[in-house]
Amino acid sequence: QVQLVESGGGLVQPGGSLRLSCAASGSIFSPFGMGWYRQAPGKERELVAYNSSGGRTTYADSVKGRFTISRDNAGNTVDLQMNSLKPEDTAVYYCKAVVKLYQYWGRGTQVTVSS
Repeated sequence: QVQLVESGGGLVQPGGSLRLSCAASGSIFSPFGMGWYRQAPGKERELVAYNSSGGRTTYADSVKGRFTISRDNAGNTVDLQMNSLKPEDTAVYYCKAVVKLYQYWGRGTQVTVSS
């Protein structure tokens, strides 16, 4: 089993910044993929940014140029730096890890962008 613990959500004004962090522990076999998804009320969960086990990074078009995903040297933590936040970025953000083809999800952290 792999456990994912997210932190860093909150309330921010439009144009502001937040940094999310997710730490993985448990039965981890490197390399493995980690990334962030989000789900807004009434909408399906969608990809935000993902770093694959091969090191490839993918961003949703809606966040390109504003969000940056990064991993620590050990690869067990993934951060999401979110700049120039918009009200439409409001959602629950979930950390995801794919280890040996198994998918694991964190509990989610709320991000609210509002004035």
